[in-house]
Amino acid sequence: MGEHLGLLKVIVVQGKKLVIRDFKSSDPYVVLKLGNQTLKTKVINSCLNPVWNEELSFSITEPNATLSLEVFDKDRFKADDEMGHAQLSLQPIASAARLKQILQVSSGQTILRKVVPDTDNCLARDSSISCIDGEVVQSVWLRLCDVESGEIELKIKLIDPYVASSK
Repeated sequence: MGEHLGLLKVIVVQGKKLVIRDFKSSDPYVVLKLGNQTLKTKVINSCLNPVWNEELSFSITEPNATLSLEVFDKDRFKADDEMGHAQLSLQPIASAARLKQILQVSSGQTILRKVVPDTDNCLARDSSISCIDGEVVQSVWLRLCDVESGEIELKIKLIDPYVASSK
């Protein structure tokens, strides 16, 4: 395991057009994995467009790590149904954080980088990485894979350990 590079705060904002896995709806929740760390959101009952607005925090030890996301339908009497999965490379936000340090950006709002959907990522639309009042933030819509439909919106903040310890 590498050194502690910072804190990754992931806000699972909402899901859109999730698939039906029960009779007329689904009871979705999201599982996020980063390295050997796994966290999950609460279950939203009977909803295909859930709003979680739930913040989950991970320790980052690898700058080129990948955040994995899986969506499940909670079932009471059998195994939970899969509702799709997606991945997000943290390399773009990590390099934007390095750029922020080089440029010494600390106040206001500055766009540091844009990331566009391609065959190597699960982005559903363009995403920008910004420095907002000293914090490096990325808003993303991820398209779920291996499923008929569904997208998940995340807001990600990379918090540098040196910045966090000086506050």
